[in-house]
Amino acid sequence: MALALVVAAFAARPVLASADSADLPTITADELVAKVVGADPQPLSGTVVYTANLGLPDVSALASAMSDSMTSAAPINLLSGSSTLRVWTDADRRSRVSLLGTTSEYSVVHDATQAWSYTSSDQSVVHYTLDAADADRLAQAADGTVPVPTDLPTPASAAADVLAQVEQFSTVSLDAATTIAGRDAYQLIVTPTSHTTLISRVVIAVDAQTWSPLRVQVWSTQDATDPALELGFTDVTFAMPSDTVLSFSTPAGATVKEVTVPLPSDEDLAQQPADAGSTGSVSTSGSGWDTVVTLTGVPTSALTSGALASQALTSTSSDDLADQLGGSGSGSGTVSGSDPQALYDALTTKVDGGRLLSSSLVSVLVLDDGRVLAGAVPAATLITAAG
Repeated sequence: MALALVVAAFAARPVLASADSADLPTITADELVAKVVGADPQPLSGTVVYTANLGLPDVSALASAMSDSMTSAAPINLLSGSSTLRVWTDADRRSRVSLLGTTSEYSVVHDATQAWSYTSSDQSVVHYTLDAADADRLAQAADGTVPVPTDLPTPASAAADVLAQVEQFSTVSLDAATTIAGRDAYQLIVTPTSHTTLISRVVIAVDAQTWSPLRVQVWSTQDATDPALELGFTDVTFAMPSDTVLSFSTPAGATVKEVTVPLPSDEDLAQQPADAGSTGSVSTSGSGWDTVVTLTGVPTSALTSGALASQALTSTSSDDLADQLGGSGSGSGTVSGSDPQALYDALTTKVDGGRLLSSSLVSVLVLDDGRVLAGAVPAATLITAAG
């Protein structure tokens, strides 16, 4: 989204951030958004705590559906409770994000035109690559990295998804300054203009020196007391990580699965109707915070895997959701040793023609005919959209 379009959307209201205890200079909401959108990405390393209060069954309470301990690090753990992640990035095309369990980790490493996911509990690696032509195209992109269906959330990615909704579908204001990970921060409040979305507001804490997002809180219309999702640094250092941590070496004894990730061709992108909201088996209806993503022909293995819930609930981007639910079906989002069908049944309820997953932020409707509908809207909206 162009900086000018983002700033123009705010109608230049005279809202100022309070200097508060942080003694920061005053700034308008428009100026803060301009700073965030226009800031250069920063190399950094740090620890992030992710907390989910989605109104779903506690994953630990699903032990009867699992044959493995939930102390293992896996994306499914992001459905409830708190999780700890370690983050490293060179602010260009190399990054590592590791989800930490009590005795294990699940990591995603990007290195420009290739990426790896690693699950320590079963010593499995998935290596994502492109064919030669796609790799060359991606290498020419300003910020091109392999789009893999295993990405873990970070404050920067969450904030980018929210700011993409601002232009036409939100209002912005400022809250009092705060301190995150020992750093002074402004707080930007993004409020949907929609009265039907499940999202009440999103609060983004922005570092006062680098203008990088330090924390993102997503509040549901169903709970005014606590955020439904919170993702924030507990410590962060803005410096270049070592080459060692940004590189991936296959651990001894690990199994490796090779996956070639297809990219849409320039011709495919050029032929996509600007207003149809569809690409192949993916279509969208509604707009902004009320967008409903519909996938058709989703394989049964994707519908019954742990990836269905964890990826849908932790993604606010329609494109990301389509990639993750209709992707390669590598199974990397499942919990090692688990019974995916039992987990799927425990998280969803039976409805006419399929099953429904309802949370305080996102609804997912899985139909017997292979369609999956998802959005930050009430379940009734999905059922109506399904026809």
